[in-house]
Amino acid sequence: MLPTASKGRMPSHARSNTVFPQYLRRIVKWQQMDVEYTFWQMLHLCTSPKIVYQHTKYHKQTKNQWARDDPAFIVVCSLLLAVSTLAYCAAYDHSATHAGFVIISVLLFHFMFIGGVLATCCWFLTDNYLREEAPNSHVVEQRVEWLYAFDVHCNSFFPMFVMLYVMHYFLSPLLIAHGFIPLLLSNLLFMVAVSYYHYLNYLGYDVLPFLERTTFFLFPIGIIIVLSPIMILSGFNPSRYFMNMYFSQRL
Repeated sequence: MLPTASKGRMPSHARSNTVFPQYLRRIVKWQQMDVEYTFWQMLHLCTSPKIVYQHTKYHKQTKNQWARDDPAFIVVCSLLLAVSTLAYCAAYDHSATHAGFVIISVLLFHFMFIGGVLATCCWFLTDNYLREEAPNSHVVEQRVEWLYAFDVHCNSFFPMFVMLYVMHYFLSPLLIAHGFIPLLLSNLLFMVAVSYYHYLNYLGYDVLPFLERTTFFLFPIGIIIVLSPIMILSGFNPSRYFMNMYFSQRL
């Protein structure tokens, strides 16, 4: 008797349960990570993000999963984030103990915890409300992988990191100054960075063929564009606000 189509095909939730432990084990094995490909992805996320998600389709075809099986992106991004935060602490913090606290909080809270919460919200939303209905019972039901949702967050976070951690660091003497020009430039930089984050979020979910109404992820950009002039007119400087919040040197 011929085997049915269901045999030999691992359910999506079962496959996720086996992939995640392997993913965690590879974090401590640097020699198994494709760092060169990671830097290629990071470069193109800032210049041509659609190319990155085109490669995501190829990964699905070869590995039968949308999420990365290589933790190199998270590891490299965490290292770059730690180095940039250390540079800020060296310039604006007077306490080594407080600087260590800031670095740990940025890595664990900003990147990992908030990223995990955002990924979970997007995963729940897409998996429960944006999936297309299967046309018939013979079509295999596809679901969004949580690990893929976290990948999308990491992809979206990196260009924002370049703008708000690297570019902002070199421009910070100007951005934290008093006056209208620093106020305007700071708000524009934050507006572009956060808007680009949501645009990449949209690209990440739009590439999944079983999702619909993914333009939902573009809606926050409209809210940001509306709020930015209000913050400028109210005199709110996001650079001064966050620098005063995190570092012991008051500006």
